[in-house]
Amino acid sequence: MRVFQMNITVYLGSAVGKDPKYAREVRKLGAWIGSAGHRLIYGGSRIGLMGELAEAVLVAGGEVIGVEPAFFVNSCLQHDGITELIVTDTMAERKTKLIELGDVYIAFPGGTGTLEEISEVMSQVRLGHNENPCIILNLDGYYEPLRVMLDRMVQEGFLDRESREKFLFAADTEEIGCMLG
Repeated sequence: MRVFQMNITVYLGSAVGKDPKYAREVRKLGAWIGSAGHRLIYGGSRIGLMGELAEAVLVAGGEVIGVEPAFFVNSCLQHDGITELIVTDTMAERKTKLIELGDVYIAFPGGTGTLEEISEVMSQVRLGHNENPCIILNLDGYYEPLRVMLDRMVQEGFLDRESREKFLFAADTEEIGCMLG
């Protein structure tokens, strides 16, 4: 039986975005996850950056666990080639399962769903209910407004500095690799 170093939960878009850099970087992230002996935990979709990431992990020899609500499966959005697909009844159950399974959480560029999911993790980390690393992939400054907002929260007294420092920002996949060892 293969032992994995970490379960890495990645939140990212079901679209590919306008710039091909997102697909290139997500394939690099997937190759790193698979080749480094980690397991990907993600939203279970076959489309967009989600599908690109899952494929890259599989090609690199890694395992992929998808967590997808039944209404997406009913729309045939699930990736049928992944190692395991966990089907939930609701998006809320999906979020809970993605957090439960993760040893580390990464927000890749994405839309409102990505932001909402990583915000849940950040809240848990802030409250001390989760001690796992929370990394925001700030590719070409994508999440710079979030970084500025978090710093403003500290300045205005709504977030303490110690909590703010738990939210890590990485410029690229290589920096994530360095952060996680």
